[in-house]
Amino acid sequence: MYIYEEISKIIVNSAYEVHRILGSGYLEKVYENALVKELESRNIKCEQQVPLEVYYKEDIVGNYIADIIVNKEIILEIKAIEALDKKHFAQLLNYLKATRKKLGFIINFGTSKIQIKRIVN
Repeated sequence: MYIYEEISKIIVNSAYEVHRILGSGYLEKVYENALVKELESRNIKCEQQVPLEVYYKEDIVGNYIADIIVNKEIILEIKAIEALDKKHFAQLLNYLKATRKKLGFIINFGTSKIQIKRIVN
């Protein structure tokens, strides 16, 4: 059993639906907006462009803007690029650690076949 298994399935299915309808070739923001609409149509609470505080020990040392936060728990990092790189995984893992969240997804709509990577902190 995975952490947040049920909501994870909904996120993945929603991303596939967005990609099925839009395909590749749009800007990140288009996919972000479409994914929010799809999640909301499935009665999932989500917020866009959410400022999150980054902690060092108990002190706030910076801010990060999350593309999408689902149920105030899961960070979705939306991409529309040719290929994911190690730096994208490191970036999301750092965001998860810094914000003390347990799960995130990198969703890349920029290729003919959608790429979805699940990252656990």
